Amino acid sequence: MAIDLTYDPVVREWIERTRTFTREHVLPIEDKFLGDVTAAGGDDLRRELQAAAKDAAVFAPHAPREYGGGGLSMSDRAPVFEEAGYSLFGPIATNIGAPDEGNVHLLAHVASPAQKEQFLAPLARGDVRSAFAMTEPAPGAGSDPSALTTTATRTDGGWRIDGHKWFITGADGAGFFIVMARTSGTLGDRGGATMFLVPADTAGVTVGRHISTLDRAMIGGHCEVTFDRVVVPEENVLGAVDEGFTYAQVRLGPARMTHVMRWLGAARRGHDVAVAHVAHREGFGSRLGDLGMVQKMIADNEIDIAATRALLVTACHALDLGDPASNETSIAKTFAAEAIFRIVDRGVQMCGGLGVSDDLPLARLSREVRPFRVYDGPSEVHRWAIAKRAVGAARRAAAKEQP
Repeated sequence: MAIDLTYDPVVREWIERTRTFTREHVLPIEDKFLGDVTAAGGDDLRRELQAAAKDAAVFAPHAPREYGGGGLSMSDRAPVFEEAGYSLFGPIATNIGAPDEGNVHLLAHVASPAQKEQFLAPLARGDVRSAFAMTEPAPGAGSDPSALTTTATRTDGGWRIDGHKWFITGADGAGFFIVMARTSGTLGDRGGATMFLVPADTAGVTVGRHISTLDRAMIGGHCEVTFDRVVVPEENVLGAVDEGFTYAQVRLGPARMTHVMRWLGAARRGHDVAVAHVAHREGFGSRLGDLGMVQKMIADNEIDIAATRALLVTACHALDLGDPASNETSIAKTFAAEAIFRIVDRGVQMCGGLGVSDDLPLARLSREVRPFRVYDGPSEVHRWAIAKRAVGAARRAAAKEQP
C-alpha cells in the first residue's frame, strides 16, 4: 500500500494563504530593509505584521487551538512554515519564529494550567515575546548542557537563581525567560537541572550586551543575560524539579525541525532568484542556464531541496507518533543545515557579482543560513551522537548473538 504524502484540505489552505501573505505582504518589507529587522522597526514592525497575519488567517498555525492557533501537527507545520520562511520576516509575522515557537511547544506540553494562562496564552497571541536561557560562557553549558553552571537554590517559598547566560536569542524586549538552572548534582552531571519561568521585570534580571552575529533577521538579538539573586515563587518551576534536561528534549527536537522548515523556505527563495537570473542572463554565446556547469548547480540545488524535505518528513512523522526521534532529528538537522547553505551558496555563484551585492537577496540569505550549522547543536556534535547510537546498536546486537 502506498504511503499517503498528501495534505488535508485544511492544511493546503494554510499553505496557500501563507504563501500569498508572505510573498505579497512580507517580502517587500524585507527587501526594503535588506533583511535587517532592527532597521525595519523591531517590535513595532512585529506588531504591525502580526496584526496583518491575523487578518489574513495565517497567524500561529502551530499554537494550540484553545489559545487561538491552528493546532497543526509537526508534519502539517512543515509546508506552512516553509512558505512563511520564504521571507526572513515571515516567521516573525506569523508568530512562528525562534525562540517563541519552540517555547509555545514546550509550554503546551509541560506547563501547568495556571502557567499556560500566565505565559502561554499571551505568547500564543503575540502579546509578548520570550527567550530560552540555557547557553553560558565557557566553562558553562554550550553544546554540552551538562556543563550547566547557573544555579537555583531553595528559599522561603521559592527559588533563587544566579548565573550568566549568553547568546540568548530574543532576550532584548522579551516578556519572560525560560531559564535552565542546576538544582542538584555537580558540574558534568547529566541530571539535576530545572526549568524556571522568570518574568523579565523580576529584580536581578539584566539584559546586557547584544552579541553581533552574521544574522540580522532575529528580533531581540542574541544577548548576554545575568541573573543576580533572582527570586521566583515555587509555582514558577516549569514541570518537575531536576527534570529540566528531560523537558529540554521536548523542545529541542521539534525546534530543530521547525528551524529546518523555515530556513528551507529561505533557501528556496535564493534558488528561485538564481534560476530566474540564469534563465535570462546571456554569456558565452548562450543563456547561462543552458551551460552545463550552471545546470549542475541547479540540479544539485533541486536534489538538496528534495532530500531535505524527505528527511524532514521522516523526522516529523516520528515526532507526531510520540517518538523522541533523537536520531531522525539529528540526521535531518545536520543534513539540512549544510544543504541549505549549499543551496544559497550555489545561488550566489550563479548570479556572479549580483550574488554578492544587495541588489539580490542572496548575500543576506547566505549570512542568515550559515549560523544554522552552529545553532541548535553544531553539525559535529550531531554527527558524534549519530555515530554513538550506531556503534551502540551494533554492540547490543553482537551481545545478543553471543551464546
